[in-house]
Amino acid sequence: MYASLRNRRPRVRGSDGFGMVELLAAMVVLAIGILALFAMFQSSSTQLRRAAITSTAAALADSQMERFRAVRYDTIGLDAADVAGADATYTGQSDGAFMAISSPTNQVNSTVVIPKCPGSPCTETVPTEQVTGADGRPYRVDTYITWKAITSQAGVAGRNVKLVTIVVRDAATNRIYARVSSSFDQLTGI
Repeated sequence: MYASLRNRRPRVRGSDGFGMVELLAAMVVLAIGILALFAMFQSSSTQLRRAAITSTAAALADSQMERFRAVRYDTIGLDAADVAGADATYTGQSDGAFMAISSPTNQVNSTVVIPKCPGSPCTETVPTEQVTGADGRPYRVDTYITWKAITSQAGVAGRNVKLVTIVVRDAATNRIYARVSSSFDQLTGI
């Protein structure tokens, strides 16, 4: 019995190298690993591009909002002719928060209408414009200025404030990238 184990030992230790099946299995595992890495890099590249577009759009919206913070309260508004000339993308908001009603009264959700550039410094804001971002891409910037009703926690209605909403979209597809809103009260305006 001892002699038969000694004869088997050289056969177990001996190896003629990889066979075709082992080589094929190793190549398949390597290919799957490389494809997974490629998919990960492709996905991260897409996410970085999306994040860059979103941050550029947010910077454009913040920049536009800062213009409103730098002017007097009574100059915050849109010209009636400019609102009437806006396209369907501007007037057809799906969330119903904005209406193309041109009413100089304090009607809730109606557009704040003022004469073009009534004071100095003035906004000269148009409802929609196309701007180029820092990344060189064109963006559509829509400005909505509406009246908003303010109520206390007890449900007591107060005076209306001007709600300025800036929506930044892709210029080609109108996909919304950023939306910034800020309210302006008559008492805080200069």
